[in-house]
Amino acid sequence: MRLSTVILPIHRWAEGQKIWQRAEDLGFHAAYTYDHLTWRTFRERPWFGALPTLTAAATATERLRLGTLVTSPNFRHPVTLAKELISLDDISGGRITLGIGAGGNGFDATALGQEAWTPRERADRFGEFVPLLDRLLTEGAVTQRGTHYSAVEARNLPGCVQRPRLPFAVAATGPRGLRLAARYGQAWVTTGDPKLYEAGTPEQSVAALRGQNERFAAACEEIGRDASEPGRILLTGFTPDRTAPLESVDAFVDFAGRHAEIGFTEIVVHAPIPDSDFDVDPKVFERIATEAQAQLAHPA
Repeated sequence: MRLSTVILPIHRWAEGQKIWQRAEDLGFHAAYTYDHLTWRTFRERPWFGALPTLTAAATATERLRLGTLVTSPNFRHPVTLAKELISLDDISGGRITLGIGAGGNGFDATALGQEAWTPRERADRFGEFVPLLDRLLTEGAVTQRGTHYSAVEARNLPGCVQRPRLPFAVAATGPRGLRLAARYGQAWVTTGDPKLYEAGTPEQSVAALRGQNERFAAACEEIGRDASEPGRILLTGFTPDRTAPLESVDAFVDFAGRHAEIGFTEIVVHAPIPDSDFDVDPKVFERIATEAQAQLAHPA
């Protein structure tokens, strides 16, 4: 079981640099950030770009894996995104993971002046976006005509530092997304069942996550892939537990243990942000980062 963190891109770099470096010092496996133009309750608060933030983090750290959790087609195109990712993978020395999902109907969905896509349209676009991005990151020149995304002699030399390309962590819960995760993902990402967030119980959430994992395994088996090969990433903060697992080291170890039994290989927790949904005690957070990681790495 690996322990990682999310650092939202809300800090001017003079302050943000210290937070990313502290994540490395604490021994987190990876530090991710959201790839949005703005997000929910942070609509009227500072919010910086994900890829420039990760570029700065890459130059300020040495060992920490870095990535998006997640990027989506809402305001991205595979051709330009591939070029930026190859550059970022080079700058970081091969430490980038691309978390990628179908996107939602939040502020990003209409920021470029388009109508918000329906769930079916998002799935259709995601189904084109991921395979094209896979080609762009693994082939030197790509031409492909699609319904939503095309590339014409798109050149991406020298390619990624990580071969054959940087890893994808594909966020999905529906059948089409799970099939994409099974085919293209080095890991699968979930936040749990959103229907349980307001009124569900932790026990119901664990059952729902077990069902999601079983469906992901079935999607792997359907294409002849060993279902134990891809990682399973749980982004916390969106299950009925909310921040309860971060109230103490014991609470977190119990939470992580229950989800490790389901099959999750990486738990991601949000770095503390005062006056937000992620307002947790920074001292407890740091104890979890060090003490809980040690217990998870060497269970009794």
